[in-house]
Amino acid sequence: MTEMTAQFSATDADRIVEKLARGEVAWARTSLAQRCELLDRFQQLVVDHAQEWVDLACEMKGLPKDSPLVGEEWISGPWAVLSYLNSLRHTLAVLEEGGDPLEPFTMRSVPGGRLAIDVLPHTIWDTLLLNGYRAELWMQPGVDRARMRARAGLGQRRPYETRGGALVLGAGNITSIVPSDVLYVLFADNRVVALKLNPIADRLEGVMRRIFAPFIEVGAVQVLTGDVELGSALAHHPGVAAVHMTGSEATHDAIVWGSGERGVANKAAGTPVLDKPITSELGGAAPVVVVPGKWSKRDLRFHARHVATMRLHNSGCNCIAAQVVVVSSDWVQKDAFLAELRMALAAAPARPAWYPGCDLRVETARALHPNAERVGGTPQRTLIPDLDLSQPDPNAFESEYFGPVLGIAELPGEGEEFLESAIEACNEKLRGTLGANVLIHPKTKKAMGERFERHLSRLRYGTIAVNAWTGLGYLSALATWGAFPGHSLDDIQSGRGVVHNALLLADTERTVVYGPWRMLPRAWLHGSFVLAPKPPWFVDNRSAATTGRLLTYFTAKPRWRSLPAIFWSALRG
Repeated sequence: MTEMTAQFSATDADRIVEKLARGEVAWARTSLAQRCELLDRFQQLVVDHAQEWVDLACEMKGLPKDSPLVGEEWISGPWAVLSYLNSLRHTLAVLEEGGDPLEPFTMRSVPGGRLAIDVLPHTIWDTLLLNGYRAELWMQPGVDRARMRARAGLGQRRPYETRGGALVLGAGNITSIVPSDVLYVLFADNRVVALKLNPIADRLEGVMRRIFAPFIEVGAVQVLTGDVELGSALAHHPGVAAVHMTGSEATHDAIVWGSGERGVANKAAGTPVLDKPITSELGGAAPVVVVPGKWSKRDLRFHARHVATMRLHNSGCNCIAAQVVVVSSDWVQKDAFLAELRMALAAAPARPAWYPGCDLRVETARALHPNAERVGGTPQRTLIPDLDLSQPDPNAFESEYFGPVLGIAELPGEGEEFLESAIEACNEKLRGTLGANVLIHPKTKKAMGERFERHLSRLRYGTIAVNAWTGLGYLSALATWGAFPGHSLDDIQSGRGVVHNALLLADTERTVVYGPWRMLPRAWLHGSFVLAPKPPWFVDNRSAATTGRLLTYFTAKPRWRSLPAIFWSALRG
């Protein structure tokens, strides 16, 4: 047993904090140009170890190496990190030259006195590889262009003014979260980092050490494994300036308020045991609002598979996994859509329920909902129909399933009447504000005109996806990822603060992602010039593993001659 995997004492925590202090001095002396060089080295190491990274993730999740589902590990692992690196590296280079990171970006006014910035597509490669998708970053109300530009760059505006050391408590489900979070704390907050891996992901320790080697050499990053006691000792150590975590609301509250009866009493009294800033990403009961309209049979089938992906990606063990589908009880195609959804859930490729506690969470959901349906495909896949949004449901509406369980809730109404009531229900009844999905036929959306965007502005979520999955918001490096701002420590829901945000902007509010209603070739048949085939993150994409691998290496070194292989693989999906 190495020092890093042993039980840690207070003396061990002191030693880690002492290294943070020395690392902070070195980080403060590291210029923007040198930080760009560190990112360049980091990028090459990600490329060098990408295959090992994916192989270890597949072992962790019980995925055969020849499964198309391996594509998930490429896309939500090395590819996501490389995409973020490219954008962050560019922002630092612009700052180093004294430029304005916002100069090439288009802005517009959106409802509520907000500015929105187009962040996807940004490059020619985005336009080609994510054709038909776009994303905007919405600022908080009242933030004007002058204020945005004055604060753009965050901690890298004055890199020599470091802000101490931070503890980053890593996620155990999506492997790109750990490096992306560490990089954000390093650069946005300008803090050196002690990274403690989630024990579930301990097997990735070697890969994380190898890719972070440039920052470890400087002293800006430490990679640790250990138990809960280590995390607690570091979180509450006076030499640690801040904490960032990805996990559950229960874990957050144990850190902030204490555990057991003591924690309950402290929370009630408003006396936290943590005396430093904490940012967090905690998930929630994410909705999919299905706006009624006149859909073709193929539309029903495609978007049923779309929703199945939102739930079943990574076996449902995502903080952004869809949990409650909100449909209209008056929609004449409701039963047809739900029938397609049942088939899509059952037909998706089988995979292990790998995340610890998944079976227990599934059985609890079934026990609390006697009408729960075992849809097939795997023993855990469950559909819970007839949820009532007028009544409290602590399990379906307030607890994150973190497994392959999907609820269906119905509300009356058509068109805007339904959308308005669905938005109110999502805002008021479902716990968490990380992400919400809206599926709406283009003709229905067009009929609402500018009013549709006003409806979106009322939806209080950190990422909103229209005819797309909020997972694309996570993958969009220039966008933000995190809860809707405003949660208090004693009602944390989906957390506080954001990550990603490669433009390093302050005062952000949300990301809005738009996707195509139909994919190639059906889009062309309906007069929409969209090049996108079935997305590689769809759980039933047959070529996802190859496409994900090709995209990863392309992102590290974009070349025109690499595109045909990517397009051919994507079309075979």
